Amino acid sequence: MNRVLFTGILFLSLGGCAVTPSDAQIEAQALQTMKGSFKERGQAKLDRLDQDETQKVCSIGKISTESAARIEKLNTATLRYPADGRLMGDWREGEKIAQSGVGKQFSDDPKRPAGGNCYACHQLSKQEISYGTIGPSLYHYGKTRGASEATQRYTYAKVYNPQAFTACSNMPRFSHNGVLTEEQLRHVVALLLDPDSPVNQ
Repeated sequence: MNRVLFTGILFLSLGGCAVTPSDAQIEAQALQTMKGSFKERGQAKLDRLDQDETQKVCSIGKISTESAARIEKLNTATLRYPADGRLMGDWREGEKIAQSGVGKQFSDDPKRPAGGNCYACHQLSKQEISYGTIGPSLYHYGKTRGASEATQRYTYAKVYNPQAFTACSNMPRFSHNGVLTEEQLRHVVALLLDPDSPVNQ
């Protein structure tokens, strides 16, 4: 909700008194209003409204260079690589994950794996004619970068938690937030880097 509008509503709800509410009061009232507006359904619980430190800072809007560096450092500390060191799986499975948008909605079965819904924001292959443009095109991602171990680690980490690289990125923190499993993340890395993947044709 627009901050000015919300402040006005809160002012009226306080009886029109001449006291301007503090930032803490506004935030508390906003959270109370949101929690009163949402109902738990299936796996969609009210805890989804609870923000971690990164989300709180990024919700403010434009942030300082210092805050951005702190967010990136905080999220870099969350990165976890596979214990066996294997970072790439099967690109065919990665394509299925990229095409799928199910998994975290109240109506989805929580026992089934979630999808990445990558095409909602990115172009990945020449064959796909419907894709989002919120994120950059990933077509020829591996063809232009190669598939060295360093590139695999970067790609794995970028999908795992993009906030480690770009504070307040619009890209979801897929593995940090438990959307994609370690195995699924390997498959997505393969989709992006395997020379046989449609991404690199």
